Amino acid sequence: VQVEESGGGLVQPGGSLRLSCTGPGFSFRWYPMSWYRQAPGKEREWVASITKDGGVKKYADSVKGRFIISRDNAKNTVYLRMNTLKPEDTAVYYCKPDGVDYWGRGTQVTVSS
Repeated sequence: VQVEESGGGLVQPGGSLRLSCTGPGFSFRWYPMSWYRQAPGKEREWVASITKDGGVKKYADSVKGRFIISRDNAKNTVYLRMNTLKPEDTAVYYCKPDGVDYWGRGTQVTVSS
């Protein structure tokens, strides 16, 4: 299993970012996928999930209405579009196939003016 997250960076409050998650040599199409995040000094928390076919999406209350999870199984990629970012969204973001005990390195998102 290998998962690679990318797309993080420094953004001002109110800005947007799109995170990507790919799985070199590992097919995502058979798995529901989720995004998680871990802020400094806090436990890792669930952010969003998407079913195998992309038909059902769920979000944590803290990001509902601002974040959008999507996937392109042909490209073996899962995305997290993050809009109206807030300083409290600052964290390392991880994607994970549901039911697979593996964590990638994550991608850092920093929201600051």
